[in-house]
Amino acid sequence: MAEHYRVGILNDSKIEAAGLMDPVLDEILGPLSYVDYGFFENKEAVVAPHEIEEYDALITLRPRFTASSFQGAGRLAIIARWGVGYDMIDVPACTEADVLLAITVDAVRKPVAEAILTFLLALAKRLPAKDRLVRTGRWDLKGEIPGLGLSGKTVGSVGMGNIGAEMFRLLKPFDLGRMLAFDPYVIQERASELGVELVDLPTLFRDSDFIAVNCPHSEETEGMINADLLSLMKSTAYFINTARGAIVNQEDLTAALQTKQIAGAGLDVFEEEPLPADHPLTQLDNVILAPHALAWTDDMYRGNGVGACQNVLSVLRGDVPKHVVNREVVERSGFQAKLEALRNRWGNLAG
Repeated sequence: MAEHYRVGILNDSKIEAAGLMDPVLDEILGPLSYVDYGFFENKEAVVAPHEIEEYDALITLRPRFTASSFQGAGRLAIIARWGVGYDMIDVPACTEADVLLAITVDAVRKPVAEAILTFLLALAKRLPAKDRLVRTGRWDLKGEIPGLGLSGKTVGSVGMGNIGAEMFRLLKPFDLGRMLAFDPYVIQERASELGVELVDLPTLFRDSDFIAVNCPHSEETEGMINADLLSLMKSTAYFINTARGAIVNQEDLTAALQTKQIAGAGLDVFEEEPLPADHPLTQLDNVILAPHALAWTDDMYRGNGVGACQNVLSVLRGDVPKHVVNREVVERSGFQAKLEALRNRWGNLAG
């Protein structure tokens, strides 16, 4: 049996969240003498089997885990995502390898909802256009760029999970007219508690003044938002995506913005990231762009780090974390054997 519970942190977090993981790791894992943790650099975009075979737990941000990655997962019990998206991980392969996949829902919910609200208000008040007036000395044109009030307007959400629900909670004080959501997995009772109407996608796109994408990327949702749906939007309506770029047909969205078929968009995610600097979207003045980081705040950084550490420690104790993606793995005998071995060895020490 291993002398330590080994936690590997993929090195991409040192690049994309430089200096942010170290204090949290030292605070939460550092005092535990039976936990051996450290960063390691995976050489390729896809994690190789030999890179993970010595670990009980991994904390990861960006690298891909394919079926081949899990050939080195005999010891591995948990992958803890620093965040909530998991489209970079082959979930069925993860389950088949008896590895639990946990995400940090509580840390991301409010920062992402705040990011959506930031886009919504900046678009409604036409902030980029007014900023340009000041920078070019054209104050005389300010009357030609009126903003849009939110009172009585309709906001729609494609998906109403944790982030979508939080978005609607934050919008409550703005005296909206209607709040709409499309989500085949949400019951009406939950929507009604927030004053949200559940509608079909065409109705949502047809009636909303602002549309936000709040669903995960999957085979079911890939390319789901296309020219047919975008053509239903009002010419005065705005589109916001902070979820995943591949949910939207980017070519169709670009065309809708170029032709002013819709009023504008706030985009934090793209089909290809980084977005090429010469992409047509970068040439449009009715789009606000962010580098898949609008929600990256001090609150989210710390919350993701703390949540990921707590998830790996839950498994060390022989417990199951709160937010598990592949819930079916919990019943598998192979995972239960890993959990039991960890519980027997570290449960008493971990309290």
